[in-house]
Amino acid sequence: MTGGMESRKIVEVARMVTEETLRVATDRLVEQFRPQQVIRFGSQARGTADARSDVDLLVICPIPPGQGSRRALMVAMDRALRGVEVATDVIILTPEEFERDRLIPGTVARPAWREGRVLYAGPRSQPLCNRGKISGRGSRG
Repeated sequence: MTGGMESRKIVEVARMVTEETLRVATDRLVEQFRPQQVIRFGSQARGTADARSDVDLLVICPIPPGQGSRRALMVAMDRALRGVEVATDVIILTPEEFERDRLIPGTVARPAWREGRVLYAGPRSQPLCNRGKISGRGSRG
């Protein structure tokens, strides 16, 4: 039985993303996009991740009006995270959407608010999320 317990511990260690990997991902998002907050949520935040789990990141930032879509900003953030040692899923909400939705079951904001771990909290007065490299190739790290 000892061998089974040891292999289970090894698998459990492999499930969770390292703090260094989270720091690298968060730093890239903050440096390129200047969000108000970055919150890790989902199985990685709850400690229930398995070998196939990605890292769910909720990025809270105002979306610049008339400068492209939320989708384009998400794609730019995904590109900025290329080369990070774990698969990521980036969701963007404005501060107003987060405040409204955090109390509504079934929304992305709710589990992020209840179970999430704040990786970065910047100034609330942050005007708009920086567009980063939306039309270019982005950062490959």
